Amino acid sequence: MKTLLVIGIGAGDPDYLTLQAIAALNRASTFFLFDKGTEKDSLIHLRETICARHIRQADYRFVTAPIPERRREGDYRQAVDDLNAAKQALMEEMIEHELADDECGAFLVWGDPALYDSTLRILAAIRRDGRLDFDYEVIPGISSVQALAARHRVPLNRIGQALEITPGRHLERFPAHLDSLVVMLDSHEAYRRLDEPGLHIYWGAYVGTADEILIAGPLQEVAEEIHRVRSAAREEHGWIMDTYLLCRGPADA
Repeated sequence: MKTLLVIGIGAGDPDYLTLQAIAALNRASTFFLFDKGTEKDSLIHLRETICARHIRQADYRFVTAPIPERRREGDYRQAVDDLNAAKQALMEEMIEHELADDECGAFLVWGDPALYDSTLRILAAIRRDGRLDFDYEVIPGISSVQALAARHRVPLNRIGQALEITPGRHLERFPAHLDSLVVMLDSHEAYRRLDEPGLHIYWGAYVGTADEILIAGPLQEVAEEIHRVRSAAREEHGWIMDTYLLCRGPADA
């Protein structure tokens, strides 16, 4: 039977890989990569660098396929469903034609496969369709959320209090029942709309990579600095991947 490994490779630093992830890399003979265009070549290069650093055998290969970008206009959920349908067809074809029945292949997932990634949903959908016979394992990774907190040297939550993780499109105001909120996928910089006094922000872009940028402080004092730095970085690189923690007061108080 074909075996697939869904390996969390961390938030950017090749040293973020766990020992379990390194062992999994050395089980696979084929690595499936998605090409998201020239602007994001660095994401493929990082995966290749991780393999070169951590894989001991020489007889592994990469199978790369272009993948469409998510449609930005119209209904968000429908756009994601359409993108995942395209990914499902592509992944099914790759598994069927590029992996023999007794071979082990791997998908290298940025951060952790369980957090804001659809690889596990897509593989489950392929199995439900019943056309391909394979098994798969999931190896957790260090997410950008964990890496962000580590780089800023702060805890994510207050003692005994809840922590919420939300995409930026849901952030209209700081939730009254929370002291700590992690925001991901905030392409519209929702933090700039918050006017509640006393909020602190811990922001990071390209965390764990050579291009890492970190800014922290009272939100009202640093929001526009983050906006300027973020805009310049996106212009320079053609893309940006950033995450931030919002807290009532300093996170380490």
